[in-house]
Amino acid sequence: MARHIYSCPLRWSDMDAFGHVNNVVFLRYLEEARIDFMFRLAPGDGSPSFSGGSVVARHEIDYVRPLVHRHAPVTIESWVTKMTAASLTIAYEVKDPEQVYVRASTVVVPYDLAAGRPRRITAEEKLFLQEYLDHEPAVA
Repeated sequence: MARHIYSCPLRWSDMDAFGHVNNVVFLRYLEEARIDFMFRLAPGDGSPSFSGGSVVARHEIDYVRPLVHRHAPVTIESWVTKMTAASLTIAYEVKDPEQVYVRASTVVVPYDLAAGRPRRITAEEKLFLQEYLDHEPAVA
């Protein structure tokens, strides 16, 4: 099982009054990693996979430790923990080599923007996602 690795820069504006990354900002970090995973790594040149749209149905976040501003980026590892005919769950760890700051998951539903409704995961998308599929949750 592979994990998608995203190097996420920290911005000064991400900090709150206490000097660490604000809890809401982590949702933006997860979004950046998810978009990089689903769109930049989509299979095939010119493939329509994942480009038709998707919606977030659920987020779940466990804040493990505060992340303070620094110039070095933080690593976000992403992988798939569940896949149904019409949704997938992406798990994340926001971390450094020795430290996990956040563990999270997002339920994503592929969406047909033209029809205005959810759609099923295509065979091409499923093949791509299976490379990142791991049913085991991250160790706490």
